[in-house]
Amino acid sequence: MKLKRFLLRYYPPGIILEYEKGGFLRTKSIELLDLTPETNPDELVEEIRQSEPLVTKAQADQVKQLVIRLQKKQTQQDHHRFCFSKELKAHILPLTNVAFDKSGSRFITGSYDRTCRVWDTASGTELHVLEGHRNVVYAIAFNNPYGDKIATGSFDKTCKLWCAETGKCFHTYRGHMGEIVCLAFNPQSTLVATSSMDTTAKLWDVESGEEVATLTGHTAEVLSLCFNTVGSQLVTGSFDHTVTIWDVASGRRVHTLIGHMGEISNTQFNWDCSLIVTGSMDKTCKVWETVSGKCVATLTGHKEEVLDVCFDLSGQLIATASADGTARVFSTATHQCLATLEGHDGDISKICFSPQGTRVLTASSDKTARLWDAHSGVCLQVLEGHTDEIFSCVFNYEGDTIITGSKDNTCRIWY
Repeated sequence: MKLKRFLLRYYPPGIILEYEKGGFLRTKSIELLDLTPETNPDELVEEIRQSEPLVTKAQADQVKQLVIRLQKKQTQQDHHRFCFSKELKAHILPLTNVAFDKSGSRFITGSYDRTCRVWDTASGTELHVLEGHRNVVYAIAFNNPYGDKIATGSFDKTCKLWCAETGKCFHTYRGHMGEIVCLAFNPQSTLVATSSMDTTAKLWDVESGEEVATLTGHTAEVLSLCFNTVGSQLVTGSFDHTVTIWDVASGRRVHTLIGHMGEISNTQFNWDCSLIVTGSMDKTCKVWETVSGKCVATLTGHKEEVLDVCFDLSGQLIATASADGTARVFSTATHQCLATLEGHDGDISKICFSPQGTRVLTASSDKTARLWDAHSGVCLQVLEGHTDEIFSCVFNYEGDTIITGSKDNTCRIWY
């Protein structure tokens, strides 16, 4: 094995090793999820050297400089105030979803008008219209980090794979018997996973366009799914109140997570793949151990359904959004509620962390999105201007651009 170079990953903090083995270029990552500005770089480098044979004594100083760069990034104060930049009259019918490519230079919108549109973020110009679905385009995604392909899932029961550069359709995946409501690329961008109202999820091959596996076992609609960071497992959440962990290579069920008393609204792996968080209509959120499938915590406090839940990128915080108009931030380690985010005047349907993990963004039926301090729970900004419910909000990779999507048929870009 021969080390070629180091690559820095800011969010979440890590160092990627590019190395040669058997004539092939490979990568592996040194995860630094617990890194803080107070961490002693010399001690950390020594720890890395002990556990990673590719890092030799000669490279210790280079690795130390990378660690210091990551720490510098962490100490940059996040005082960014977002200003409204532009409104895009994106579609003639309501939007369903918005998503960025990794760099944030392009984003996509799905709509009830049966199209997906590709936009240039900086200018707000429409780059492509992806046409061909015969019903609502509900689920959309870029194959990040590559950003050269787009997948669209529709109520017409098909999923389509498109070239992000030209707008050409590569494949139409047929096989679901019900509407497709959720999809995701695996991290390697070799598979697309789709979930449907037909109670199944399916895996499809990006290259060949063939179906790879049908994941059966749920007894009601499958409304959420998520690959883990390495792509070895997939988790699905269903209206049958259960969550299932699947082995991607074999398509076999690894664990069924039973405990929620209501439909599952969302489910997600943490970065190091050790935990899964689930939100449910039973007003709670649960944290599960991936290896054992055991529930390690139930996060309570919401008075109405939990509509969305997510980890921050480092996996140290969990945010929940509820129909009671509040959001909450919990510690993953202690399961304590650290902050309650109060101020919205309607359901909060979407919640996400900034890449730095210091801010929380919420989207509500009260026609506003809000930006909060993740630790104090203070509302830092109200993003106003939409004339109907906001159901989608996303940060770009750097955390300095936000897109909100609304039932008013527009999306707004905030810098």
